[in-house]
Order: sequence, then structure tokens, then C-alpha cells
Amino acid sequence: MIIFMLKKCVFFCLYANFKTNFASALNYILMAVKRDKVVELETAVIRFAGDSGDGMQLTGNLFSDSTAFAGNDFATFPDYPSEIRAPQGTVAGVSGFQIHFGRTGIHTSGDLADVLIAMNPASLKANMRWITKEAIIIVDTDAFIEKNLIKAGYDDDPLVDGSLTGHLLVQAPITNLTREAVKDLHIDNKSAQKTKNMFALGMVFYMFNRNYRKTFKFFEQKFKANPIVIKANKKVLTAGYNFAHTIEAFANTYRIEPAPLEKGLYRNVTGNLATAWGLLTASERSGRKLFLGSYPITPASEILQELSRHKQFGAIAFQAEDEIAGIVSAIGSSFAGCLPITSTSGPGLSLKSEAIGLAVMMELPLVIVNVQRGGPSTGLPTKSEQSDLMQALFGRNGEAPVIVMAAVSSSDCFYSAYEACKLSLEHMTPVILLTDGALANGSEVFKIPEVAQLPSITPPIVEANDPEYKPYNRDPEKLNRPWAVPGTEGLRHRIGGLEKEDGSGNVSHDPLNHEKMTHLRDEKVQRVANYIPDLKVYGEDEGELLIVSWGGTYGVMLTAIEALRETGMKISLAHFKHIMPLPKNTGEVFSKFKKRLVCEINMGQFANYLRMKYPEYHYDQYNKIQGLPFMVAELKEKFTDFLNK
Repeated sequence: MIIFMLKKCVFFCLYANFKTNFASALNYILMAVKRDKVVELETAVIRFAGDSGDGMQLTGNLFSDSTAFAGNDFATFPDYPSEIRAPQGTVAGVSGFQIHFGRTGIHTSGDLADVLIAMNPASLKANMRWITKEAIIIVDTDAFIEKNLIKAGYDDDPLVDGSLTGHLLVQAPITNLTREAVKDLHIDNKSAQKTKNMFALGMVFYMFNRNYRKTFKFFEQKFKANPIVIKANKKVLTAGYNFAHTIEAFANTYRIEPAPLEKGLYRNVTGNLATAWGLLTASERSGRKLFLGSYPITPASEILQELSRHKQFGAIAFQAEDEIAGIVSAIGSSFAGCLPITSTSGPGLSLKSEAIGLAVMMELPLVIVNVQRGGPSTGLPTKSEQSDLMQALFGRNGEAPVIVMAAVSSSDCFYSAYEACKLSLEHMTPVILLTDGALANGSEVFKIPEVAQLPSITPPIVEANDPEYKPYNRDPEKLNRPWAVPGTEGLRHRIGGLEKEDGSGNVSHDPLNHEKMTHLRDEKVQRVANYIPDLKVYGEDEGELLIVSWGGTYGVMLTAIEALRETGMKISLAHFKHIMPLPKNTGEVFSKFKKRLVCEINMGQFANYLRMKYPEYHYDQYNKIQGLPFMVAELKEKFTDFLNK
């Protein structure tokens, strides 16, 4: 043991580049033995940060995969600049990835990080306000040179000026050690440096007692055409793990026991991936071939990319020349009897508005997935907002009501996409499904469901030569019209954007018919309230304060409410997934509380909508428009202050 520890001491001394003697070495050994301790944690938050080219998103995703293998529950938050070539070495060019994981239910990506990996001075400076006062900071000392310090806006070197006092600062020459790890592969320095993120990942794997070898399989699959890259990444990851182990850099290592998840098959899934899978599953259950007509746009592009990989399920993914071509091709596929999908973000939804009105008039199914981002215009394309709600509800000419839903988490994107398809197909009307950038790019543990156990999807398809068929005959309960697939014998009918005559489907300019058809199309959407769940209240069903929220803020709202309720505070949460129409019991829920505080990532769009629908109640607001999600701490403070008024 003593010999082994001596070797570790010498190794440490060499890397730290200082002289030592036997006495100090022995003292180091004794300290290292004392520190050889594994600390059990309930939860932890880690933030990987570096230049846009440092591979922080990949590093974070690989750690997320290891977290899934470890059986922990988790949620992630990728945070990166919108510029394709952001200024290197500057705060504006910093890319980050945060993961919150634990042995209990995790609903948010965490407020402040317990561990920060900073690959250069800019990433350290940009993230100091996002870490705890006692956070462990791992830095690549090779990057802390004068040129980089100036780019980051530092007057003095933060590693030596005392500004990091209170933190456990782990200084590692990551760049040089990466080159050393791959020198026998004879690759150039530029290629070698591309793997330095794996050195940092290896250090964090050691810190949290993870099996780093499971990541080798990713390298083998990702770089199977380039064996030298596979070897380089394996070597560097291993070197980082061994370095952290050998130098005894951390006072302790940490372990988080698996979360008590119910039995099943789990995987790490992003919101966009879950959305694509939900759409595919709806296609399977409905018996309708999936057609996606879309134009790439951040942060929705991965839906198109994922669906294009699944031709074996009969999915057709068409990358159109623009947003308008994307949606009209989807409407054409709907006329032909397919499950029609188009995906976009806010600016693209604007361009699709006329075609959505066409689908409303034709009374055909259509699912529009809108992954919200910061706006207006190009705005903050890699950041998240909830600012497209009014556009989704009213952004069309004429009276053109559609069903509007909002996914509540990354994993819920699967179920929301599935339900959006079900409602659209069964009620023969467009559905806008709102997700957002944080859900789309963030990831969670996802239990893969049994497809046969999901609700059935039964489109109102007409059989050939139905003697009672008329294009606009309506189901007495749902008011949906029959779906006559072209080519089916005896079911020919006219279709288009002009107003139709009730029943026959012939073009009609009769004023009374137009008024009747307008009311029918609206009532058809309103009757969807009979087919969606009632609004659920988390906490007491009545009381002093009801927090009201919708969409992707669910996790952080629930976490804040649960924490405050544990202190004895009387506070409840009503979170909305179905927005048009609202659940039937919405007014009843609101009536049982003295105060209603509506929280959303915009200037108050949902609050204004509620004032339209339920004007008899007063609504206070708490809004945030920073391209960032709510934090649990800020919500707890706001709710406490509001309740004590």
C-alpha cells in the first residue's frame, strides 16, 4: 500500500511540477489515505462549459447516458450560443450543458451547479453566477494564458488572485495531458485537442464512481469509419479517469444510488426525439402512414432528422424548400389519407398560418409541432420562451379555431405528440402542439411504453360506396366530418379553401351557411373538452393561493410547490397541458382559491387568455423573458412573498 501511494505521490509531483522530499511525500500519502472516502449524495448538479468547439454538448450527453446506466433519475439543460462560429475564447462563445441527477424524482435541470468544468477562462467567467458558493471547479490550466484571459475580460488570473476562495479548485493541464495520452498514435495536435473534452469527462466519471468503459461503445459506433479516432477517444477518456484517481485531486468521490423507478426498459431521451417517436407510434396505432413535410429550423430540426431514419416504419420525411411548401405538402398527404405532420419554430409558424387556415376550412387532420424559441424574428434561436401562445391560438385570418396543446416535459413530448395525433385524426381538425427549446434539447429518463397499452386511435374513415355518405355529414357527438380517402369507390367530393355547403360540400357563398359552418367548426373544437382530462390540482383543492402555469414549466413549478408545502405553506398548483379548449373544470378550480398567480416565460399571454375565457376572476402575473427557464429558488421566494402580502 505504501509503495502504491508513493508512486501516486511521485506522479502527482511530476504533474504539479514542484520539488518534494520524502517527508512531504509521506505527509501527502497520509492525507490521501484520509481522503479516500466515498460520499453518498441524494442529488447533484454538474455543468460542463467551454468554447463552442470544445464538445460540451457531447460531453454532457455522454455523462447523461452514464447516469441512465447508473439508474438515476435526471434532467438536462443544454445552453449554447446561436452563432455558428461564435467568437472563440469570449464569453459570448461559451457553450454549456447542465445535468441534475439523483436517487429521487428529478423534475428540473437544477438551479446552481455543484460541479463546474471550465475548459477556458471565458467559460469560468460566464458560469460563476450559475454555481453554488462551495462548488467544485475543474479547470484546464493550459487555457489560462494571457491572451485567453484578455479575451474573457479578466484583468487578473482568477486561478491565483483569490477570487475563487471557498471553492475546491482542481487545476489540471488537460490540453497537454491529452496530447501526451495520444502521442503514440502519431496524430496532429489539432486532432488531439479535439478529444480533450473526453479527458474532462474521464475526471468527472472518476469523481462520481462511474464505469467509463461503457462509453467506449459510443466511440465504436460513432466513429466506426475512423479507427484512429476511436482509439484516441478511448485513450484520452481513460487518461482523464486515471489522472483524477492518481493525483487524489478531490477530497472525496461521490456516489448516488439508483432511483426507485418502476420496472421497465428505460433510456435517455430528448424532447425532439420523444416527439418523433410519439408521432411514429401514433402512425402505427392509427394505421395511417406518417408523412412529415418540414423545413429545417432551430430548435425543431431534429424531429425531421429522426423521422427520416425510420423508413422501415413507413414514415415519409420530406425536407421542403421552405416552410410553406412543408405544410402544404403535409395537407396534401392528409387529403391522401396519411397522418400529416409539419414541424417548425416560431418564425416558421408565422409562415404556415395561411395553410393552417386552409386545413381548418377543409376540415382535415394536421399536426403542427411548434418548438418555441426566443423571439421576435430570429431573436434567440437557441434559447427558450413560451411566447408563441397567442400566435398558436389566433394567428390566422378569419375564424380558424384549432386544438392547442403544450407538452410539459421532455419525456412527455412522446405522449403529447401521440395525443395530438389522436385528437387531430379523430376530430378531423388541425392540432398545434407547443414544445420549447428547453424541452426539445433537454433530456430525461424515459420509460419506453408498451404500444398496445396506449389509447386506440380510430379515424372516421368512410368505407367504399357508403350510400349515406356526404362530405360534410357530421358525427352527432364530435361534429367531425367523415374522411374520404381519394380513390375509394363512390366517395368523390370537392375540396379546397372556399366555403362549403353544409352536408354536400359544394362551394357556397350563402351568408347563413357561412355563419352556420363557422359555428360548427368552432363547436367541433370546443367539444374536444369532452375527450381530454379534467384539470388536476397539486395540493389542496381550495385555499389561499393557486399557482397557474402551462407547458414546459411544469417540472420547476412542481419542485418549488413541493418544497414550500413541506414547510407547511398552503399553496397549490394547476398546470395546463390542454389550452384550446381548456379543461371543462377550469372555472370550478379557479373559483376555490382567493388568489391566482399565473407564471410563464413571456409577458403574460396565458394570463390574458384566461382573462378572456374566465373574466370573473382576477389573475396576478409572474413573468420571465430572459431566454432561461425559471429557477426553483426564485419561484419559492416569489411565492412566499406573494402569499405573505
